[in-house]
Amino acid sequence: MKAAPVIRAVAERNSAVQVLIHTGQHYDADMSEIFFRQLDLPEPDVNLGVGSGSHAFQTAQIMMHLEEVVLREKPDLVLVYGDVNSTMAGAVVCSKLLIPVGHVEAGLRSNDRTMPEEINRLLTDQVSDLLFTPSADADDNLLREGLAKERIHRVGNVMIDTLVRLRERAAGDGRKTAVAGAHALPPGLLEADYGLATLHRPSNVDRPVALRRILETLVKIGRDFPIVFPIHPRTRSRMAEWGLETPGGGVHLIGPLGYLEFLALQRDARFVVTDSGGIQEETTFLGVPCLTLRENTERPVTVTVGTNILVGQDMDRLEAEVMKIKRGQGKRGRIPELWDGKASERIAAALAGTGGGPSDR
Repeated sequence: MKAAPVIRAVAERNSAVQVLIHTGQHYDADMSEIFFRQLDLPEPDVNLGVGSGSHAFQTAQIMMHLEEVVLREKPDLVLVYGDVNSTMAGAVVCSKLLIPVGHVEAGLRSNDRTMPEEINRLLTDQVSDLLFTPSADADDNLLREGLAKERIHRVGNVMIDTLVRLRERAAGDGRKTAVAGAHALPPGLLEADYGLATLHRPSNVDRPVALRRILETLVKIGRDFPIVFPIHPRTRSRMAEWGLETPGGGVHLIGPLGYLEFLALQRDARFVVTDSGGIQEETTFLGVPCLTLRENTERPVTVTVGTNILVGQDMDRLEAEVMKIKRGQGKRGRIPELWDGKASERIAAALAGTGGGPSDR
């Protein structure tokens, strides 16, 4: 969702030859291939085929394989996205080879170093040459950490570029009807009031007590709002491992969805319960109340400006916030500055030198 609009914007300028490297961390078709198709991404030029494994294993494998590709291709610049292991691994490999690095979605901070993503963000920004930020708080974080102002380019949110381009496609073609049919949802469920839920973070799904309480609370909420729960493979695996029963009642577990299918459900939901950073952003743009099962967020603008509320592990509060939504008192927000669908165009301009990029060196 982050790379697709930038690849398109650079291609439209015809300002660079692009090589797309897929690390192969998501090797399930439901978690990777479908996104390439729906986002109109080109086939990767290189697939490192890393697969799953511990953080150390994944990072080491990416670094070893990526170094070979970079030495062969000799790029003028490497772009890395977000905060996953490949982001940090790519930035470190290239910086040691003296190849300029651009970090798309720089400067986000949760200030929680128990999150592996936070470590990835901190290290990536320190070695990156171009820091493309989505919001003013990200600029402030980078400046406070001593990074030079001239390296920072506030461009807006590339996730929103993808959402803006595809939201009408998601709304059409009977997509919600197709989801309901493919996943055997009760007739009419998606045409009435419903909630949407996603879970995948270790703090929620890797602890049996925490996961059990969340599922029990969703069942309670499901008495008032049916909840559609596209379940992440990690979450399903943990439920099976610990013998947690399928919630039942008003909670409808379904398989992972493609980007367009999930967006179709998200735009019409009364609320979303999640621990995903990207969904916090999308719900803010869509004006959908978001109840985040985390104690902190690296996207505070979704709380201060948008529709997001940090519920943490307080299940009583989660129920209370849903009841507010039922009474028509759900949180209302607005769209943050520069979340206008043009962030990728600003990045492409910077890379071409018109906004301050590698050609200025």
